Amino acid sequence: MKNNEVKLMQGNEACVEGAIAAGMRFYAGYPITPSTEIAEICAQKLPLVGGKFIQMEDEIAGMAATIGASLTGLKSMTATSGPGFSLKQENIGYAALTEIPCVIVNVQRYGPSTGLPTAPAQGDIMQAKWGTHGDHPVIALSPTSVRETYDLTIKAFNLSEKYRTPVFLMLDEIVGHMREKIEIPSVEEIEIYDRLKPEQGDLEYKAYGVKDNEIVPRMASFGEGFKFHVTGLMHDEFGFPTNSSATSDKLLRRIMNKVSDHVDDIVMYEEEYMEDAEVVVLAYGGTYRSARSAVKQARKLGYKVGLFKAITIWPSPEKEIKKLCKNVDKIIVPELNLGQYSLEIERIASGESKIYSLGKVTGEAITPDEIIAKIREVL
Repeated sequence: MKNNEVKLMQGNEACVEGAIAAGMRFYAGYPITPSTEIAEICAQKLPLVGGKFIQMEDEIAGMAATIGASLTGLKSMTATSGPGFSLKQENIGYAALTEIPCVIVNVQRYGPSTGLPTAPAQGDIMQAKWGTHGDHPVIALSPTSVRETYDLTIKAFNLSEKYRTPVFLMLDEIVGHMREKIEIPSVEEIEIYDRLKPEQGDLEYKAYGVKDNEIVPRMASFGEGFKFHVTGLMHDEFGFPTNSSATSDKLLRRIMNKVSDHVDDIVMYEEEYMEDAEVVVLAYGGTYRSARSAVKQARKLGYKVGLFKAITIWPSPEKEIKKLCKNVDKIIVPELNLGQYSLEIERIASGESKIYSLGKVTGEAITPDEIIAKIREVL
């Protein structure tokens, strides 16, 4: 695509274009509504840039192939929806422990189980946080528009490469299937981060050893001449299995801390109309669009309403929400589930603000009028 081209683009298409711009050269997955366009466009576009597309036999294999390709040095991505996200969870845990960068796109649909495959939902928010077993680092981003999908896909790859961890891009059917006019940024405008590699001839290379002043271990690719081992067991700095409790404790704390210690670098959010707000609407993903419209209308009606957009949902923007709670007594959280993220906001608020959940599970989007009605109710 030409730089600065203005185009009518679908959210799923913007995801692929952003991934390729970020350097993605491998995609493995399995088609599933409403993410299928991502696989289709990857199959078309990747060969044109020297990349590889492979349709695997199921979502489990798609996640495994994505991990394997990343180990060879390729920036890799997979995409899915609903039940497919569930199937990927074991291998996502493997990628987290073995510190293999990759991007997992989840275009959320109505569930559980097969649910309503073509209906929008935001029911996988807690699954993104706790879907795989054990303690593990989590970074999850939630775009609200087609252009933001493009930008956040690039950001997802950058964060994955920088912190050597899988990163979730949590679209929903609304954003994934929406078409909007967007301007593609020039190459010079796009910031790209590539994983740090060991220096050639490093005879003391440790695949899981962190050097001074570095956040994560340097990552050699298979076939580059460095010896290292990869296992889903707890491992030492060379990657070999260990039964040492001290080594296991050190490893797990390190992979958790590489995210928790750098939230200021990871967390993204936006605020509007906060100067005089008496109540705040906190939203994310496709629901944010209705929230913004509702807040604009509510302010015209004389209601002092603020708007908070959570772009990074995991780790949650905890510091910013705590600050928010010192200024407003009431926060409304609209979402297409029965209150998953509102529970996280309630935890952060710790009683300083009253949290009102506005959940909807009809398979339809939350409307601005429904949010305005909730604003009237709580004021």
